[in-house]
Amino acid sequence: MRAQHRIRSTFSRWSFPGLLLVIVALVALAVGYSIGIARPSAATPYEEAVVVRVIDGDTIELEDGRRVRYIGIDTPETVHPEKDVECYGPEATARNRELVEGKNVELQAGVEESDRYGRLLRYVHVDGRFVNALLVAEGYAHASPFGNERRFRQVFAQLEQYSQLRDRGMWAECK
Repeated sequence: MRAQHRIRSTFSRWSFPGLLLVIVALVALAVGYSIGIARPSAATPYEEAVVVRVIDGDTIELEDGRRVRYIGIDTPETVHPEKDVECYGPEATARNRELVEGKNVELQAGVEESDRYGRLLRYVHVDGRFVNALLVAEGYAHASPFGNERRFRQVFAQLEQYSQLRDRGMWAECK
């Protein structure tokens, strides 16, 4: 009986710091991933393309005229025909432009090829940086799971929590 009591009290005493350590480690890993320390396996096929225009914070146009919608994230609206410009939308568009416009990018397909508007659905990498994740980590976008895509869903959710806790971007400006 005494041994059980000792185990229980030790577990209780260390559960919160242990849990906190695990959470911090996961956030650090996710942030490191998002800012380009690593990217998905080289076995995943990438398509290279040139971005000629940034449409908004999560949509780009390629040199061949195709439009690409970033998978798993959503930025405040700036060009939606039925919505007003949303708080931090222009800043998200400007940051996306700074990251990708006029540059060669690597596009990684998800589960679904395109959305209902005919835009390609892709994860976007530029200069070794994962753009979808970077926009969330910096507070320009929030995690937005849609469709059957699950690959980076948890990473994006954790990065959103990280940017909220740090009052980054829209989380500081659009309260």
